[in-house]
Amino acid sequence: MRRKIVAGNWKMNGSKDLVQQLVGVICDHAGSLDTGAEVVIIPPAPYIPLVQQQADGKLALGVQNVSEWQSGAYTGEISADMAKDLGCWYVLVGHSERRQLFGETDEVVARKVGRVLESGLTAVLCVGETLEQREAGEAVGVVAGQVRQGLSAVSADQWSRVVVAYEPVWAIGTGKTATAEDAQAMHAEIRKMLASMNAPAEEISVLYGGSVKADNAAALFSEPDIDGGLIGGASLKADEFVSICRAFPVGA
Repeated sequence: MRRKIVAGNWKMNGSKDLVQQLVGVICDHAGSLDTGAEVVIIPPAPYIPLVQQQADGKLALGVQNVSEWQSGAYTGEISADMAKDLGCWYVLVGHSERRQLFGETDEVVARKVGRVLESGLTAVLCVGETLEQREAGEAVGVVAGQVRQGLSAVSADQWSRVVVAYEPVWAIGTGKTATAEDAQAMHAEIRKMLASMNAPAEEISVLYGGSVKADNAAALFSEPDIDGGLIGGASLKADEFVSICRAFPVGA
């Protein structure tokens, strides 16, 4: 059975007070979530140790970005090995904000995926189309290309540490979201692409991101190829995030 995952990407938001309040509330509810889903917190890198301390083993940790280089004179960069040393297990790679604002290409993304997997961590490859690409009928081709290129160097024994997150760019932080049916259709296409790459497609978790909220999470998570969510703004609201974590169908 594929892993069910709800990951909260805090982006460049946070403070020591927020960590203590937000993580504390989520941990207070951790025992009652009981949905079989793994709950992951992905804070800004400086707060990883504090989140780890506050979570006390009840939540998994991730990092928002790592370098394509292993070590050396790269001021400001964080390596995958450093993330592992801090206790992280998940690494976001290729988020649309990294692609758009920092110029990350599919080639850079592929190198980062390689570094993450070499370090023994799990790579969460983010893919998604813009509104213009969707309206031009190019959405499937764009997303398939990002999957193919981003995961081009994954070896047979590394697929168990690959997660794909589909985030339509036009739905990130806009309040818009794909319908559950539209999201399911793209997730099915992603799984087809993975199968064409000789990956164990039915075993790889594919998450949906893009304005996931408590009131639409259940419909999204009920779809057969949607294995959870990569949550942005709603992950900064404890009650909302806990509600999303509880949104999986009973027995899923």
